[in-house]
Amino acid sequence: MILLKSRNEIELIRESCKIVAETLQLLKRYTKPGVTTLELDKIAEDYIRSNDARPAFKGYSQAGSFDFPGTICSSVDDEVVHGIPGNRVLQEGEILSIDVGVEKKGYFGDAALTVAVGNISEAKQKLMDATEKSLYLGIEQAVEKNRLGEISYAIQNYVESFGFGVVRDLCGHGCGRFLHEEPQIPNYGKRNSGPLLKNGMTLAIEPMINGGTYKVHVAEDGWTVFTADGEPSAHFEHTIAIIDGKPEILTVS
Repeated sequence: MILLKSRNEIELIRESCKIVAETLQLLKRYTKPGVTTLELDKIAEDYIRSNDARPAFKGYSQAGSFDFPGTICSSVDDEVVHGIPGNRVLQEGEILSIDVGVEKKGYFGDAALTVAVGNISEAKQKLMDATEKSLYLGIEQAVEKNRLGEISYAIQNYVESFGFGVVRDLCGHGCGRFLHEEPQIPNYGKRNSGPLLKNGMTLAIEPMINGGTYKVHVAEDGWTVFTADGEPSAHFEHTIAIIDGKPEILTVS
């Protein structure tokens, strides 16, 4: 069931989303060669807790794996999503996808971005730019009385024009009262398909786009998702609300 939120609930979700956005911008400033993903994780957790909020990912459980140990998901190069923070030292030329979730007062926010570690190749920059642009094209379609498939189609149509692969095994989702809610939001699909979009929907739209094939595999840790061909992947995400018929991005600082 898709949960529609009241104006008051959307304001509470906005509060969590603001902390998500501020955390991402803080981590973006600290992402540079020589830093470990665990160091970034500590910065994120300290900032979130200083705002009387809770890291939503820490301790999150899913079937077949241990509880997620980090505050952030930190995914480097060919890691698509759900990378576990650790002692990995970031290297010049890599790209790092950072995903952050926050819960405050019982409501959730979720967003992600991909950051260049120092100077990166033209190919990686093109992948990042296309992925980020596709997110905003998808958000533009999140208007009342559109169908959800318009979001999916807009993302797929744009990134595939560059020859990039749209991950099929993972998708966006509703977000607000829970970290993950209905509906699922694929980043590929047909126009005029899926549920009708309505005022009060709060959605986490998140294109995950690979430089090569769309195919992925999950590591032995049960969490980290890799591209099947070793090509890099980029990930951008915002939580939005449909208000007065139009999309409003909540994960802004």
